[in-house]
Amino acid sequence: MKKRNVVLTASALFILVGCGASNEYTPPADATGEQIFGTACTECHKPLSGEVAMLLSENMANKESIINKVQSGSMRMPAFKNIDGEAADRLAEYVLSHSDTNR
Repeated sequence: MKKRNVVLTASALFILVGCGASNEYTPPADATGEQIFGTACTECHKPLSGEVAMLLSENMANKESIINKVQSGSMRMPAFKNIDGEAADRLAEYVLSHSDTNR
C-alpha cells in the first residue's frame, strides 16, 4: 500500500512539474496565426474536426481573452510570454475564426 502511494505521489508531482510553467517559444516575425497555433498549441490542443481548432467558452471568445490566456497560461497551460504584439493578434484571430463557441 505504501509503495503504491509513493508511486502515485511521484506520478502526480511529475505531471504537475510543467503546470503553470513558461514556454520560451518565439514565433518568427512573419508567422501566420495558423503556423503559430501549429507550433505552440497543437501539442495539447488537437483540432476537433475539419476547420474547428478549439471549442471556446463564451467568455473566452474574444481576442483579448485569448491573448491573455496565451501570455499568462493557467494551471495546466504554460505561459507563452514571447507570443505578443502582432503575432499574438494573428494567433487570436486564427483561434477565433477556427473555433466554435460553447453556449
